[in-house]
Amino acid sequence: MDFNVSKKRMRSASSGAVLFMIFLSHMTSALEVPLDPKVLEGLPQPPTITLQSPKDYIFDPRENIVIHCEAKGKPHPNFSWTRNGSHFDVEQDSKVLMKPGSGTLVIDISGEKAEAYEGTYQCTAHNDHGTAVSNNIVIRQSRSPLWSKERLEAITVQKGVSLVLQCRPPAGLPPPVIFWMDNIFQRLPLDNRVSQALNGDLYFSNVLPEDNRNDYICYARFPYTQTIQQKQPISVTVLEMDTLNETSLYNITNFSANPTGERRPGFMMPLGATSTKMVLRGETLELECIAEGLPTPEMSWQKDGGELPTSRVSFLNYKKTLKISDVNEADAGDYTCTATNRLGTAHHIIKVTVKAAPFWISAPRNLILAPNETGILTCKVSGDPKPDISWFVNGVPIENAPEDHTRKVDADTVILSRVQSGSSAVYQCNASNEFGYLIANAFVSVLAEPPRVLTPPNQVYQVITNSPALLHCATFGSPIPTITWFKDSQISIKREDPYVIHENGTLEINVAQSQNSGKYTCIATNNLGIKENHVFLEVKEPTRILKQPEYKVVQRGMSAVFECKVKHDPSLVPTMTWLKNSGELPDDERFEVDTDSLVIKDVTDEDEGTYTCIMNTTLDQDSASATLTVVEATPTPAIVYEIPDPPTDLELTDQTERSVQLTWIPGDENNSPTQKFLIQYEDLLHQPGVWVNMTEVAGMSNKAQLDLSPYVYYSFRVLAKNQVGYSQPSQPSRQYRTNPAAPDENPSNVQGEGTEPGNLVISWTSLTGFQSNGPGLEYKVLWRQRDVDQDWSSKTVANESHFVVFGVPVYVPYEIKVQALNDYGNGPEAEVVIGYSGEDLPLAAPDGILVTVHNSTMAEVHWEPVSSNSVRGKLKGYKVYFHRKRGLHETEEEVDQEPQEHVLIFSGNRTQGRLPGLEPYSLYNIFIRVLNSKGEGPQSQEKQFQTPEGVPGPPFLKVLNPSLDSLTLEWDPPLKKNGRLIGYTLKYQPVINNTEVGPVNVMDFLVNETTVTLDNLNTSVLYRFYLSAKTIKGAGANITREASTAMETTIPSRHVDIATQGWFIGLMCAIALLILVLLIVCFIKRNKGGKYPVKEKEEAHQDPEIQPMKEDDGTFGEYSDTEDHKPLKGSRTPSNGTVRRDESDDSLVDYGEGGDGQFNEDGSFIGQYSGKKEKDTHEGNESSEAPSPVNAMNSFV
Repeated sequence: MDFNVSKKRMRSASSGAVLFMIFLSHMTSALEVPLDPKVLEGLPQPPTITLQSPKDYIFDPRENIVIHCEAKGKPHPNFSWTRNGSHFDVEQDSKVLMKPGSGTLVIDISGEKAEAYEGTYQCTAHNDHGTAVSNNIVIRQSRSPLWSKERLEAITVQKGVSLVLQCRPPAGLPPPVIFWMDNIFQRLPLDNRVSQALNGDLYFSNVLPEDNRNDYICYARFPYTQTIQQKQPISVTVLEMDTLNETSLYNITNFSANPTGERRPGFMMPLGATSTKMVLRGETLELECIAEGLPTPEMSWQKDGGELPTSRVSFLNYKKTLKISDVNEADAGDYTCTATNRLGTAHHIIKVTVKAAPFWISAPRNLILAPNETGILTCKVSGDPKPDISWFVNGVPIENAPEDHTRKVDADTVILSRVQSGSSAVYQCNASNEFGYLIANAFVSVLAEPPRVLTPPNQVYQVITNSPALLHCATFGSPIPTITWFKDSQISIKREDPYVIHENGTLEINVAQSQNSGKYTCIATNNLGIKENHVFLEVKEPTRILKQPEYKVVQRGMSAVFECKVKHDPSLVPTMTWLKNSGELPDDERFEVDTDSLVIKDVTDEDEGTYTCIMNTTLDQDSASATLTVVEATPTPAIVYEIPDPPTDLELTDQTERSVQLTWIPGDENNSPTQKFLIQYEDLLHQPGVWVNMTEVAGMSNKAQLDLSPYVYYSFRVLAKNQVGYSQPSQPSRQYRTNPAAPDENPSNVQGEGTEPGNLVISWTSLTGFQSNGPGLEYKVLWRQRDVDQDWSSKTVANESHFVVFGVPVYVPYEIKVQALNDYGNGPEAEVVIGYSGEDLPLAAPDGILVTVHNSTMAEVHWEPVSSNSVRGKLKGYKVYFHRKRGLHETEEEVDQEPQEHVLIFSGNRTQGRLPGLEPYSLYNIFIRVLNSKGEGPQSQEKQFQTPEGVPGPPFLKVLNPSLDSLTLEWDPPLKKNGRLIGYTLKYQPVINNTEVGPVNVMDFLVNETTVTLDNLNTSVLYRFYLSAKTIKGAGANITREASTAMETTIPSRHVDIATQGWFIGLMCAIALLILVLLIVCFIKRNKGGKYPVKEKEEAHQDPEIQPMKEDDGTFGEYSDTEDHKPLKGSRTPSNGTVRRDESDDSLVDYGEGGDGQFNEDGSFIGQYSGKKEKDTHEGNESSEAPSPVNAMNSFV
């Protein structure tokens, strides 16, 4: 809980405002109570309104009315309300609830007439020390009335004339948003010719044939209820002159004697030569001019006797609307809008007057006074007309309050003289005119408190020699304590060099030296007591680089050594860092870093660059750089290029507060022209020993005009640069001191973000000593809740880069500013940034959970989003929890394992999401939580849903009792039934080899059948079985098993090779012998010269080529070895000589040893006598040979 007061009475290290005295009778300055909760505990405080609803509150009749009223005080205030000026008894209305510990009203208007709760409400917060009141809050119900019924006539116009389509929407609260669309809900295109006015009417500067349409529809969207209403469509017909006839002329709406001709501009709105407009200060001014003419006129604007405010002005609607934001009194005057086309111009003047509702110049601030002190409350406001100011005390007009001789009212001022204990009260200032009002509460609290020291005891401050030191002594007491400083408990410190005692009690040493180290004691005294505190100052020696690295020219392949020897305070731990070209050193073992040196071995061209050694301690640092140049191993000794000699004779001239001219004499260039000069400066006050690059000038120049900053002890030096590198620095110039001044800039990177509920952490990047511009650098931190009518709260801190505000509402936006100030004034006005207070866990859970099941494995959940207020943070999404409770075929007792929780997160303000991967025929539980950056909110009500049946999983299958021609199968139901089983399907087939299988047999079984014995199977054959379960959704996945029937003596195989049986070998030998005898007989008959058809063909065709065997007469042709060897007709022999199992099992091919397919299905031999020969493995020409038994036998093998 914090106090916002008008004048500072607290001496604090975190407060830098200068105390001032107001001499009015025996007046003393007012007191500010610090935020320290230890100080606040037990201190009385009159009520202060911290949160209230806006003055004009329009509510949605579908939602509860929430009227905010929060206040703080000690003891905590009680709250009461008035409605329409009379006491509003909250307890007598069951629909009205006042939140505990708060004055906020929640009105449940469900089932009630919302109009009954409209009116003007005012909140009162009261405790033993006073009464504070809120603004008058006008509560009105949003309204979206229906469009009045009207009959719209069709409009017929001739081409080129102007036209206005009126919208005239119903008057809603707040007013509706107007837009024009067609009957397919497409927005009508607007341009320079066709535009929509601010009142919603649609203006045509001139109509064209493309404007023909029968669906010009005006829509009104009412923002609170989000309802859209539409006007009846308007039909517009545009007629060309050549299509006009007497009938159309009679019906035409807008006729012109020269419809297609061009004409000068004229104004459709506003009418006449002049018009007037009144606008309130701070609001937005919108001026509108719409012109007709042909061609379409162009619009322009100007203000008579002045220029338009470019930073606040904007042009809308193709320059037909002039918009000026944040209007002030200077915006009053005459504004001229000009419409121009090539035939001429038209002008209209709008006379603008600016009035003003009351606005604050200086609102009254809280006062905390000690007994017998005098204080003053001021209420400075302005407005047009001038506001009337009235004062109230504890909510009662001051003229009706009990008489108080210590109080004097003088217009906008209340003077309180020699206040006494028990006279605390809350004063209200009311300023009003015809355009509005302002109410401000300011309490006067009378306290008598002995001094307290808020700075932690025995705090140690460490600074570097020649740097400023700030020793804080934050105190609190009433009357204001007097601060006295002592060194080493005996030396009284006076306000003289080198010491400065600030008004807030801080002791500053401008340039700290070693002799300033020691123990310091601050003593706070008032007439009620005395308090002291001890702090310690340690002045450390600065870090210095004694031996800097030097410029090196090293031959390729050699080593380069840079030395960097440092001196530092022995109590500080130093850290040495080496950089190359301002980046990290390469990750290369050739680079060796020692305590005070850098060694680069086997130098390459890539090693060239600038090397910097940086020595850091916890308080300061020093750095130095040198350049490495790599040259050839045997450089040509023709011309030696070296860095230039350093400049000399530095001189400062033309000295002013913020600038000085530096001149010098350049050194020898050493065979390489000087490219530029680098000017560096050293700040002996803030960063002694640190040289900073300031500016560069061309190599032909020997002087530079330098811009300076206040409160800096400058020393300058110059370096020359040529192609080889930079010279050594020149000798420093004489010291030049600039006078202190107020800061020129504010801290950067200002941010606001809460880390815990109820806090707001404001952070920034502090100014450097160089940027401080003067002693006593501190920061004024200001904050206030955004969109809430309240004053800025502030706190002044020093030597800090963050500040924590406690006791703020959860996750609300705050406007934040951080302004720099020093002993010579404040910095520029700080920019406002927006931050948010800390988040808390969400309060509400989603309602209206609805689950839509798409199929057996997919569902979709819908929910109603929670209100933004209940999120209490940045909404990250909704977290959906769901788990399978049991299968629908199971009972609660049959579930033997804990359900597995599934979690899905749907990011953003989603209202639905899909639930994949569900199990069919199951009962699921689901609930949802809101998720913000802080965590999860409460759980919603659990909802159950069921998934429909799906196909089952694979059952369990076992093969039992194999015999010569039968197998027994047994199975169990699937582990995942996914529904009610209705049976099983069994498929099986013999497996011939790895790639071939036999025909499939299918059997169906009832659900209660779980075994079967398959008979009449082939002996010693491998079978493959496929078993699946079925539900009403169909068959599920198969389970596959393989098993073989048994054989008598051998292990079952995939097929029986009968070619290895003895009886078969004997049979084959007998058949071969018989065929051999037949072949010999045929051969003998042929050699006898019997006249065969082939002989006749040989005589008819003296061609040595083959004549193929004729299929119809069985004769044989001659054979030529030039013919390709081809398989025998009817053979299935592949190229590798193996026999395919495409024939029947009864074919003799399966029983032969050669496997070359020399037999037909009937066992006859055909190999040698076919008209096609086998392809021999050797290509080439072979002599033809007659068929012989030997060749026939060769075909066997």
